[in-house]
Order: sequence, then structure tokens, then C-alpha cells
Amino acid sequence: MDEMSERTCIVTRRTGGPEGLLRFVAGPDMSVVPDLKRRLPGRGCWVTAERSVVDEAARKNLFARAFKTRVTPPEDLGGMVDQLMARAALGALGLARKAGKVVLGAAKVESAVRSGKALLVLHAQEASPDGVRKIDQARRAVVHQEGPDIPAYKLFPEAELGLALGG
Repeated sequence: MDEMSERTCIVTRRTGGPEGLLRFVAGPDMSVVPDLKRRLPGRGCWVTAERSVVDEAARKNLFARAFKTRVTPPEDLGGMVDQLMARAALGALGLARKAGKVVLGAAKVESAVRSGKALLVLHAQEASPDGVRKIDQARRAVVHQEGPDIPAYKLFPEAELGLALGG
């Protein structure tokens, strides 16, 4: 990472690359606007990409100092950022599905995991414990055979995943 891409979090004061930080800008109405794609015009400030840190920045209104003007963060800025990030992730999943990079169905997922081709496993929040256990066994078997450690997540409800993946 070159020095030009280093940013400083307005809360923690730690520096890092833009991949671990969220950018915010002041909107025309002097509200604080999340800029997840880092494309909005104007002076930006950076906050560590963790809900608790975003909430602290809003609670202490550290944005006013960063923007050098009076701004008003939305009531639930952390929740707004969570929703925007979830929507972006689900959109990316939909595009990956259309590109043929997403495997659906227990048998196909287990096969992709056992072959070591899966990058990650994404279970619906309501996934059955038995189905999760079977996929976890496949993940452990791959690691035991010195294959990749494939992470698994439960991030979204089944309805949202279904919409994103066209199910």
C-alpha cells in the first residue's frame, strides 16, 4: 500500500487503506452521507468499517471536526450503513449468480466444498442445523486433507438471499 492510499479514521486515529475504512461526505443539506463506492464529490472523512466505530463517530459528531463545518449525522447512521452494505453485498451475489460463480443446493455446495473450489459458504440465517452440519463436515474434511479452510457465514435471511439469487 502506498502512502497516497492511506487514510486515517476520525475515531480511532489509526491509518490504513481504504479497504478497511468507510468514506463519508457532507451532503448538500449538511447531513452526513455514507459513500460506500467512494465516488461522491466533496471533502470526505474516513471511519473504521465497524458498526461500533461508526456509531461512536455519530454519537460524538466527530464528523463536524473532520468536515470543518456543522453537519448532522442521521439518527441511526450505523444502521443505515449496515443496510447499504447488505444491499451492496446482495447485489454482488446476484451478479455472481448470473456469471455462474454461485452454486446452490446442498449436494452441489457440498461437492464444491469437497473439491476445494468453493471460496466461502453462505447459509441462510434459518438454515437447518442438519444441513449446516453436513456442509461443516465437508469443510473440515477438506482442511484435514490439507485443502483450503473455507469460511462459512450466516449473514442474510432466506427471503433476502432468494431475491438476490433469483430463487
